[in-house]
Amino acid sequence: MYKNLDYVKRGLRFVNNTVLPHHKKLSTLMIYATEICDSRCKHCNIWAKKPAISMTFEKFLEIMKNNCVTKDTTIGLEGGEFLLHPEADKILNWLAENHPKFDILSNGLNPDKLISVIKKYKPERLYISLDGEKETYKYMRGVDGFAKVVKVIENCKDIVPISLMFTLTPFNSFKDMEDVIAISKKYDIDIRIGIYNNIDFFETNKKAHQDDLGVKNLNTDINSDFRKLIPEVVKETSENYDFLLLYEEWRNDSVKLRCQSITDSLVIHPNGDVPICQNLGIKLGNINENTLDEIFNSTETKKLHDEHKSCNKCWINYHRKYDIVLVRAMENFIPKKLIEVFYGKYQWSNDTEITYKQYMKNYGG
Repeated sequence: MYKNLDYVKRGLRFVNNTVLPHHKKLSTLMIYATEICDSRCKHCNIWAKKPAISMTFEKFLEIMKNNCVTKDTTIGLEGGEFLLHPEADKILNWLAENHPKFDILSNGLNPDKLISVIKKYKPERLYISLDGEKETYKYMRGVDGFAKVVKVIENCKDIVPISLMFTLTPFNSFKDMEDVIAISKKYDIDIRIGIYNNIDFFETNKKAHQDDLGVKNLNTDINSDFRKLIPEVVKETSENYDFLLLYEEWRNDSVKLRCQSITDSLVIHPNGDVPICQNLGIKLGNINENTLDEIFNSTETKKLHDEHKSCNKCWINYHRKYDIVLVRAMENFIPKKLIEVFYGKYQWSNDTEITYKQYMKNYGG
């Protein structure tokens, strides 16, 4: 799904943003352009927000003119359901003509519209939410949309790279994970596995990391041994097995990784708020009051980044998958002790000396 060049560019951006903290550049900018949504998810209540807010096209253009947004910055278009944004086509047309490095994230519930958009605007990637087959989908998302997602896959898989976005929650199971992996294998497409977290913007209300996770309809609970429940087939997917294994270590306070993603990735909410990350309720600023450059490269933001680089308080894949990839990549070239000289102390488990490769070898990874 991702090329080596993608990782090289992000590594170079890591160096730039570390050396020049007041001239940082963005690798990824996720724009939650609208709160309008046609799903009724149990694990997200954004659809219930009234009145629903949408970012204007003019404000979107202002964002794209900032220096921290470069030609290599990946723009993610999300919601709610982005396709329901009143000016979705204007945004997509501008991106197709001026910044083709953009992704669309969708629930796929309007397949004909989404297929048309993919054919017309050709984003770099399409991410489609899929948390189980027909019955699980209807239970989790409150609508009967499984067949619609399959229709999108079948019509778009040869046009644009697709990633299925599976989230392990208290409302589905590891069996559902296996089912979605089987679908990804059937159509030869990528799958990205995430874990349910409490995110303010989505107004989640089920307590993350404490309630049972991924064990719906299974005769067990999360406390039995999360790692033993991970399906063997996950090993055949890209960048998911370590994320699930290390989640258990993190939940037990054994994994300690710095959060570097906050220095090169941002999200912007429809009302203009720019949070430091998806997990903490800390706002860097609002684009209706200051430019994105002023917000992202301010002295106050540098101070907040320095304070929270060692946060380690979430396991959100938007942030933590990058942290895993960054450190494991450095270990391919530099001894762990030397990495810690400039990166800081980190650990993959209770064994503070173990490397990523050694840890994964213990679990057949």
